[in-house]
Amino acid sequence: MDTDMDRPADEPSEASLDEQAPDLDPGLDMVPLFSSSNHDAEMEAMAIHGILDANGIEAIVVGPSTLPVLEFQVQVPKAQLDEARRVVAEGRAAGPQGADEAEQGSEEVLT
Repeated sequence: MDTDMDRPADEPSEASLDEQAPDLDPGLDMVPLFSSSNHDAEMEAMAIHGILDANGIEAIVVGPSTLPVLEFQVQVPKAQLDEARRVVAEGRAAGPQGADEAEQGSEEVLT
């Protein structure tokens, strides 16, 4: 029987290896929600990321800001894809006026 006492000090225990194992939940796989190589792709990706963040949806922006002619993506966990699509659609439907109203509402809450 192998115990921690039998193992060299620099060799990790089974418990520490379990803690380092990746989470293989397929719902956490990142999938593209938005993808564009238009001239304003970075700005749109950042706006979408902001909407998702404000609604508690994890997201990352993928793209090279030094080479804006390449594609930008906003990726979300697969498990949150439907909710992310709904939130972005609501944001687009509300348009700039909706964003202004939401910002004013958040400022009122803070004061």
